Amino acid sequence: MSTSSKKEFILKTVSWRGSLKWVLVAFFVCAGLLNVFATAPLLAQYRRWGYPGWMHDATGLLELSSAFLQARRITNTAGIALGGAVMAAAALTLAIQQEWLHALFPMLVFLALITSRITHQP
Repeated sequence: MSTSSKKEFILKTVSWRGSLKWVLVAFFVCAGLLNVFATAPLLAQYRRWGYPGWMHDATGLLELSSAFLQARRITNTAGIALGGAVMAAAALTLAIQQEWLHALFPMLVFLALITSRITHQP
């Protein structure tokens, strides 16, 4: 198989839609684990934002649940909605705290979730 035909084969078989889905699943798994097993600096941020001590656990479990739901075809839309709610809450928290640059990342993830939903193929 020539180099150009290999590229064409890869482009035809690897779906960017499917790739976006799995990138989002991986993101929510990583974010969920980082929140469940929070470091001292992350716990300090939650306290600074005025959240109770258990909030990082709740956030992490919601993120892990979102990843699980997004990974399954039948519950993909529910996972996207849950992930979107978590990202909207994160962006709102950061906007209230006037951490504008930090608020951009959850907004970008939110847009990626919307893109994933729009391009979702059942």
